Amino acid sequence: MTISPPEGRLDRLFNDRYPGVDFSDPAQVEIAYRVAIAWRELRRGAAAQRLRGFFIGNDETALDQGQMDTLDVLVTRKRWRMSELAEALRVDPSTATRAVGRLISVGLAERNACGDDGRVVQVAASRSGRNRHRAISKRRAIALSRLLGAFDPDERVLLAGLLDRFVGAIDDLATDLVAAEIAEQQAEDAAQAAMQPSDDPSSGRGASAEQTGVER
Repeated sequence: MTISPPEGRLDRLFNDRYPGVDFSDPAQVEIAYRVAIAWRELRRGAAAQRLRGFFIGNDETALDQGQMDTLDVLVTRKRWRMSELAEALRVDPSTATRAVGRLISVGLAERNACGDDGRVVQVAASRSGRNRHRAISKRRAIALSRLLGAFDPDERVLLAGLLDRFVGAIDDLATDLVAAEIAEQQAEDAAQAAMQPSDDPSSGRGASAEQTGVER
């Protein structure tokens, strides 16, 4: 497994908090490979697919992961403003609107005008949505009890702490990728602007007499 050093904007992702791992060390490469494989299996391995079917169904009434994520958030409050829901889901408002719309279409959510301001739309899990979520939560509890039972109490504490840190590192990486992209674009814009001819005589790059048609 060969990993090339970062180039361009990617080299901005490393700092004192996240110094990176030395992939010239075969032992570190092996660890990274194991993490990458585990991540892939969690996302789309056969076992993960079967678990998702156990949780959210695998027939025509099954929810997809996006619907489930939205329902997970909706049930935590009596009702939501769309802007608040989008923030909680970490998506833009248009994406949140589409996600809720898909739940509404199958009767698991509902949309209503705000009592204080009829122009403001609020959304909530419907009675059917809350009942569906309770059933799924029971299945999740059964599965988690079985999975965590494979670890002793001290290992569970360690596992939970490391997963918290891993998720936090993913969030930070996503944020830094956006910042690096913006910084790179700004640098490109500045470089292009510096190459443009200037009409300011003091810059020494003003238009020539020939360009302006003015005789000397």
